[in-house]
Amino acid sequence: MVLQAGVEATFVSAEPPRHSWLALWQASGAITEADDELDVVVPAGRSLRRRRLPVRRLGIGDVLDELVDLPADSPVQPSLRAWAAVARFALDLVARGRLLPGATSEGVDRWRLGPLDPSDALRQHQLAAALPPPAHCRLAPGTRPLRVSSPSAAVAGFCDALADAFPRTAAAPLAAGHAPFASSSATDVNSAADWLASVGAGSADGASTALRLLPPDGVDQPFAAVVQLQSQRDPSLVIDAADLWSAPALVLARLGDDVETELLLALRRGARVWPALGRLLDDARPERLVLDDHEVDDLLGPMVDDLAGAGIQVLWPSDLLRPLTLRPVLATPSPGALTEAGFSLESLLELRWRATLDGEALTDAELAVLAEAKRPVVRLRGRWVRADPARLAKLGRRRSVEAGAALAAALGGPLVIDGEDLEAEVEGPLADLAGRLRALDAGAERSVPPGLTATLRPYQRRGLAWLAEMAELGVGGILADDMGLGKTIQLLALHLHRRPRARPTLVVCPASLVGNWERETNRFAPGVPVRRFHGAERSLADLAPDEVVVVTYGIARRDAGALAEIEWGLVVADEAQAIKNPLSRTARSLRRVTGDARFALTGTPVENRLSELWAILNWTTPGLLGPLERFRRSVALPIERHGDVEATQSLARVVRPFLLRRRKSDPTIAPELPPKTETDRIVSLTAEQATLYTAVVEEVLAQIREAEGIGRRGLVLKLLTALKQICNHPAQYLGQPGPLAGRSGKLDAAVELLEVIAAEGEAALVFTQYVAMGALLERRLAEQGARTLFLHGSVPLRSREELVDRFQAGDADAFVISLRAGGTGLNLTRATHVVHYDRWWNPAVEDQASDRAWRIGQDQPVQVHRLVCEGTLEDRIAAVLTSKRALAERVVGGGEAWMTDLSDEELAALVVLGTSTAAA
Repeated sequence: MVLQAGVEATFVSAEPPRHSWLALWQASGAITEADDELDVVVPAGRSLRRRRLPVRRLGIGDVLDELVDLPADSPVQPSLRAWAAVARFALDLVARGRLLPGATSEGVDRWRLGPLDPSDALRQHQLAAALPPPAHCRLAPGTRPLRVSSPSAAVAGFCDALADAFPRTAAAPLAAGHAPFASSSATDVNSAADWLASVGAGSADGASTALRLLPPDGVDQPFAAVVQLQSQRDPSLVIDAADLWSAPALVLARLGDDVETELLLALRRGARVWPALGRLLDDARPERLVLDDHEVDDLLGPMVDDLAGAGIQVLWPSDLLRPLTLRPVLATPSPGALTEAGFSLESLLELRWRATLDGEALTDAELAVLAEAKRPVVRLRGRWVRADPARLAKLGRRRSVEAGAALAAALGGPLVIDGEDLEAEVEGPLADLAGRLRALDAGAERSVPPGLTATLRPYQRRGLAWLAEMAELGVGGILADDMGLGKTIQLLALHLHRRPRARPTLVVCPASLVGNWERETNRFAPGVPVRRFHGAERSLADLAPDEVVVVTYGIARRDAGALAEIEWGLVVADEAQAIKNPLSRTARSLRRVTGDARFALTGTPVENRLSELWAILNWTTPGLLGPLERFRRSVALPIERHGDVEATQSLARVVRPFLLRRRKSDPTIAPELPPKTETDRIVSLTAEQATLYTAVVEEVLAQIREAEGIGRRGLVLKLLTALKQICNHPAQYLGQPGPLAGRSGKLDAAVELLEVIAAEGEAALVFTQYVAMGALLERRLAEQGARTLFLHGSVPLRSREELVDRFQAGDADAFVISLRAGGTGLNLTRATHVVHYDRWWNPAVEDQASDRAWRIGQDQPVQVHRLVCEGTLEDRIAAVLTSKRALAERVVGGGEAWMTDLSDEELAALVVLGTSTAAA
């Protein structure tokens, strides 16, 4: 870094400008790496004196990156800070294409900045006014009296030097096919002097040219353009060209001696892009141009930019032309689009356009005036309005919009038309539907339907009312109550509520819940036939109109065709996380199965990413959130990465009517639910565990430091898995059958805890994510004489139900469960303790598992124990999980994947074993 504290920077101009440089020096004369000397003028008391100082030369191109990137709080001298500001200003102009070719006094090719807008000229003037003396203190030619270059000349020279140096790269001559204005070497361009003079005229200090549009006094009279001159130094100074001809001395004094030449050259350049200006050049004193309708139309379109490129601004008075606004209007093409069965998500809605002026819709008569206009602007309501043919053509167009997208727009979401987000108006039946959805009363209740042999709690009656309303409207939704609040019984109540006129209900659920649905139906709706669509002899023949069919996700994938042939009343996806991947075979298969309404049941509508919410809603209410790619780009990414408040509010407005979520923590929902206490139990590693842990960390971290890309990610995941298994038990990591006792601080602590729980006559659920560890737990507990059951993914469906029934009946004190096999759907209220033997990286999954015991029907306090090995990866991740749980209502991180992106140092800090962590 060459731009350091205490160093001054003085601009030294050269010809051609690209050879200009910055001289770095210090008042003490001690500049490092000095390679030249410079005469500067510095204060000496009340006077000035000349000093020759050693300096370090830096070409403008060489120092540009450091200047542009100079931090605002960098402790450098004001001169360096000033040149950094000038460099950013000049680079911005270059990026906007404000470059003009020219020639030096020797006829060598050069670039310079221009033409400058009034705002650019004002900014350049401000930079010059703020330039500190050391930045321009080079001694000017002639030593008596001592003079330095002016701040304005220094800033302009620096800008031109940057403009001349920046385009000249090593590849530029090859890309351009010629050396002039591309190569860093000097090229003689005397032969192009006339062309260069005409191109560059009008951009120097003095005046720029503008055309100010004047409206006619009468409807049939023409528009006119008045020629004006605007000062480059003082953009607020604007003078009509007529004043130049009537009082030239006064105008020349204020705008410079070359203003007449600049005006004529600007008009000549402008005439090349817009021939109408040629008429002004026919006049010895050009000041006013009468415009025909086609020329007015030109100045309402891209011609304005073309003229700006030639150095001529077009100024329309802000109150002259009022904008004609087109708003999309959504409506059903006929009343039949909303059928008696409700809103059809397969229907198409009509989109048309409504024209408004100052927020008020135009009448049919006013639209007729616009349509019949013979000129590009017409007079409406006492104002001039542009009769834009493209916009008028749009008014007559009709197009179709998918019902889901139209419904989202009606609820306050954006309507995307040709890639543009628009706010739409809705009317007719669609507006009525949106109004009914917005007006859904969360406090409304429905009475218990005939045939239900259960008492619904008030919040369940409110849930039934919401479900019934959504089904009647035909839009479906997500019942996202917490685990244990009775989503099953609310759906059974809905089935009975619709029973007199309904068709069969299809329930798709995990294998572990098939028996639960069958039993709950027989228990709470004994008059409803229920069919388990499972096994080799499964059949859908002779379905009763009010039958409930229960099928696993696996069978639904295989038999999607057969299921799709049935006209279902309701289609229900229980534990709907199974369809959170919209590209999965499960999700694609279920989309083929239709019904009057689809409902998803899940306690966690968003486990990891908002795209999961999109997937579930796209099944219940297709099209509501638009295409997935646009949802990710415009909604999910702004919310998840940047916390975009507007995007969050827009999404909430659309989603809120379609998602009903109640929490057990709300005392108004389930006041009888007992308290739940959560505790992290910190345990120490044994000496064997600590030795294994340290050896694995050192070995794999060394491999990770040498790896890249997907190979590195694989090594990180390998390390995390190994460390978690070592924390569980060395036998699990080493693949040994035993022995088990005394080798794992965590297993010993778990056995002691479970012995105390059993001694007090209580029961516990023990969750682990590893089937192998579950087997070790079962064996170790059996060695201690504990009554233990073990449920994992390989247990057949019937056997799962038997295990659940045995535990609920009191046949075991501890129920060891593989987290993924039994973390959802099971009702295990006999347990009053939940032990998380190892940690799942998603807190939502842990909470679901804990809710197997803490749910409606539980009348005892529930204690949740999380076992954490001190000083290890588990200990450090525990803090992360706590923060993720606090954010679970928005978005939580995705599994272990985030850890694969950590740097080597961050990863080491996460996994290296802390001191004093092994048990003595």
